[in-house]
Amino acid sequence: MTDPSAPLIEINGRATEADPLLFEMMSGQGHFTAMQVRGGRVRGLDLHLHRLDEGTRELFGVGLDGELVRDRIRHALRQRSQDAAVRVYVYHPEPGDGPVTVVTVRPPVPEPEAAQRLRSVAYQRPAAHLKHLGGFGQRYHLSRVRQEGFDEALLVAPDGAVAEGATTNIGFIKNGTVIWPDAPALLGTTMLVLRRELDRAGLPWTQRPVHTDDVPSFEGAFVSNSQGVAAVSAIDGTRYPADTELVRTVRRLYQTAPWDEI
Repeated sequence: MTDPSAPLIEINGRATEADPLLFEMMSGQGHFTAMQVRGGRVRGLDLHLHRLDEGTRELFGVGLDGELVRDRIRHALRQRSQDAAVRVYVYHPEPGDGPVTVVTVRPPVPEPEAAQRLRSVAYQRPAAHLKHLGGFGQRYHLSRVRQEGFDEALLVAPDGAVAEGATTNIGFIKNGTVIWPDAPALLGTTMLVLRRELDRAGLPWTQRPVHTDDVPSFEGAFVSNSQGVAAVSAIDGTRYPADTELVRTVRRLYQTAPWDEI
């Protein structure tokens, strides 16, 4: 006889085992990192591990051991493939235990080739510095702009300050310099890898406030996330050339950035 006090979950009318962890995952209280893995290696591994540790400390008051994370990623990859799109989710620690980690492994996603068209929307992510699970707002706006023929939503504050894309960071090009907006946004691992590579190449970059009124003054733009780097061909009514020299250089620097063994 079924225990009437046991939790019940049905998905599409079919009952599934009610693992207590599933309720934790459905709560939306957690954070994650996403990476593209090739041959068991990833760019910016230290940045991913730092993100997970810092986010866990902020949300749950405890740290997350990077070697434990690496071991769990390696274990998951052994079950599937050494080439994969991997995500590591972190949830509230179980009483007496450390943080709960969930590793997902999916087929790898190639770096985008086509230039992206962006549409600005009035929205800012809450606690934007965290890659948290409260992503309804950005997914809503991304879905709306894609229905209108755009590729990505550009998140903008009420005063017109540009922050980030719905799923990307954005960089602008002017006078041979890469400019990232100075606004509440996620410090994406790909963006941080690019900053390292720009420094190694001796190429200038800066971070300063950017507003929608500034968009026409730039010579080009690009977006970056765990899938790679793509040129931007348009933001609203402003068009950019997709093959400016510095955008090509930024893409090349990322493609040649070192890979770290997981």
